[in-house]
Amino acid sequence: MATTTAPVHPVDEVPPVRQLAAFGLQHVLAMYAGAVAVPLIVGGAMKLSPADLAYLITADLLVCGIATLIQCVGVWRFGVRLPIMQGCTFAAVSPMVLIGTTGGGLPAIYGSVIVAGLAIMLLAPVFGRLLRFFPPLVTGTVILIIGVSLLPVAGNWAAGGAGAKDFGEPKNLALAAFVLAVVIGVQRFAPAYLARIAVLIGIAVGLAVAVPFGFTDFSGVGDADWLGISTPFHFGAPAFKASAIISMLVVALVTMTETTGDLIAVGEMTGRKVEPRSLADGLRADGLSTVLGGVFNTFPYTAYAQNVGLVGMTRVRSRWVVAAAGGILVLLGLLPKLGAVVAAIPAPVLGGAGLVMFGTVAASGLRTLASVEFKDNHNLTVVAVSVAIGVLPVGVPTVYAKFPDWFQTVMNSGISAGCLTAIALNLLFNHLPAKADPAPGSVSAGAEAA
Repeated sequence: MATTTAPVHPVDEVPPVRQLAAFGLQHVLAMYAGAVAVPLIVGGAMKLSPADLAYLITADLLVCGIATLIQCVGVWRFGVRLPIMQGCTFAAVSPMVLIGTTGGGLPAIYGSVIVAGLAIMLLAPVFGRLLRFFPPLVTGTVILIIGVSLLPVAGNWAAGGAGAKDFGEPKNLALAAFVLAVVIGVQRFAPAYLARIAVLIGIAVGLAVAVPFGFTDFSGVGDADWLGISTPFHFGAPAFKASAIISMLVVALVTMTETTGDLIAVGEMTGRKVEPRSLADGLRADGLSTVLGGVFNTFPYTAYAQNVGLVGMTRVRSRWVVAAAGGILVLLGLLPKLGAVVAAIPAPVLGGAGLVMFGTVAASGLRTLASVEFKDNHNLTVVAVSVAIGVLPVGVPTVYAKFPDWFQTVMNSGISAGCLTAIALNLLFNHLPAKADPAPGSVSAGAEAA
């Protein structure tokens, strides 16, 4: 008599090593440009030497990998154990540039990052209990905003990368369009096992085309070291300055809000809904990673929305795939020469792949909203206003330029602005006592649907 074993959830499945490597590399390529952008921007603003910039990038990749492993594999109560990539948060860029250039340099940044990480770990259980304020109405809206707010990133890549001399040249957009066409073609016509690595194939084919046309610059590979190990407090002992710590605590709240949206999105896509306890575990891992960032010369960490789109698009739900990606990042952090090879991939190649991945995130939000009741209630208003507030700083980046720094930190992140708006409006319309109405029950029915 055959014994039946309990079916393994797709999240916990371990694919064969060959697939692990290919799927994992696909995740690394999807987030690499974003991951190294934060140290490049902060280091560039502080006018660090090329050697120090290279050090920041390898330290960042190393901690990215460790943070991803903690989040996917899990250690005790740290890690959501879902396919989540971790990377440096963009919400911290403006405050860190300000601290670095006017308030004490890198030691003051790292002091504030360590305190912020400890605060996230302490606040994780509190955020875990807020999950009831994220019904499908709110989560669908937030996932939609995440996708839409990422699209300009893909657009910048497709045009050649922000600040590039040939930004917007037709050849850049043609290369991005070619990669997009390859990704779509592989998804539509290739066997299922190849369709799952459509993004990787698109990037590989795009790179093969980019080399003879002179898009690539491999000069940085020769300059990079073979081995680089990030040592704690390389730039000096951390300095704890009150103003720097306060601004980084605001960033911590923003990143917790963003991470909550990302974790819920991945939970929806993988069929393993995030519970209050697992949300707290995921946020606690964020906090631990951020403390590690402060110790090992890098910055605050958060769940990377870029990779949420890849999970939805490829339907590869195994957390071990993303753990493999974490292992690859650790290697890239320890072997700067490998990192330099990956860094040489032209921005338009990533842009073509990014358009379909980030669009997938937005479409996943629409799929979640499809389960929400919009008849005889105010749910449409909740979605409309939240998306408008969320997309505002994406479309008009300087809209809050005259406001205080803390306000800009919260509202310039379209994800946190839209998320807070969606939560507030859902409470206003669906949880406050209903107003007197000639048709009693219509508002409360909407409340139940939300």
